[in-house]
Amino acid sequence: MKRLSKSRAPLPARLFSEPEHPKEIFVAHVDGASRGNPGPASYAVVIRSSDGQVVFQLGKYLSRTTNNVAEYYALITALDYAAAHNIRQLRVRSDSELLVRQMQGRYKVKSAVLKPLHERARKLAASLSYFHIDHIPREQNAEADALANAALDQAGGQPSSRESAAQGETRNSKSDNRPEARRIRARYRQGALHPAEPLDLADGEEVELTIQKCAKS
Repeated sequence: MKRLSKSRAPLPARLFSEPEHPKEIFVAHVDGASRGNPGPASYAVVIRSSDGQVVFQLGKYLSRTTNNVAEYYALITALDYAAAHNIRQLRVRSDSELLVRQMQGRYKVKSAVLKPLHERARKLAASLSYFHIDHIPREQNAEADALANAALDQAGGQPSSRESAAQGETRNSKSDNRPEARRIRARYRQGALHPAEPLDLADGEEVELTIQKCAKS
């Protein structure tokens, strides 16, 4: 008796699927800057075609906001440009670890301010036939970094005296690129710490601990 082969359900479309035509991939470098964080902020985008030619570049002042908001504005601008110019395959490079990991789904978006920006960026990315985002060292993002800071310089963007005293006058603050620190309780038993709540960490992910004894109730 001949067996009937079982039909398999079609695989779901993947946001980060491999491109069918690698030669058509455009590359966007994006960056956000904030002096004070929050403070005067700007963002920049540089997009190159597959042959390395610059097809779009922009440095824009945003007024007062955080570095992470500026990073998302840069990403959304790159995605908007791709949608408006029929670019179907886009690789984005950013030195913001938070932006990249959130777009990859590795970090949760807990900020109420970032959630709508993240959702918009995901929808735009999903409309492409191929989208990939990479985290790169800051020195490899120098062109976009320079454009963002030039936009701040032209707008006279300087932190207030209170922000300067609290944050320090840095040219391009990246201190907010990491996820926000969390305070949780843990109990020490048999040589190990046992958290009192879920940590939402990926397997093998490293964290930084600061130990402080709790007052006895």
